[in-house]
Amino acid sequence: MIAKKHEIEYKTILAVCDAIHLGKTYEDGEIQIKISQQFYGGEKITPEEFKQMVKEADSINLFGDKCVDIALKEGYVSEKSVRKICGIKHALIC
Repeated sequence: MIAKKHEIEYKTILAVCDAIHLGKTYEDGEIQIKISQQFYGGEKITPEEFKQMVKEADSINLFGDKCVDIALKEGYVSEKSVRKICGIKHALIC
């Protein structure tokens, strides 16, 4: 997994993706998502580091089956708030 923190005013936004998706763009009907280096490209993290970073963020953007599955398992996000884009899991935690 790759994660990057964005500090915007008094908020922390955490962008996390599975490494295999970094730099790719996915289109699914009218939906397009770009997994850009600028937004997602940070440092490689372990599942344990991910769990700690989630606790420190105000908003989290997740893209990829691995990171979303961890968020589901830990109860950070519910199954009904996960959508799939090109068959890949995506979730927002606000």
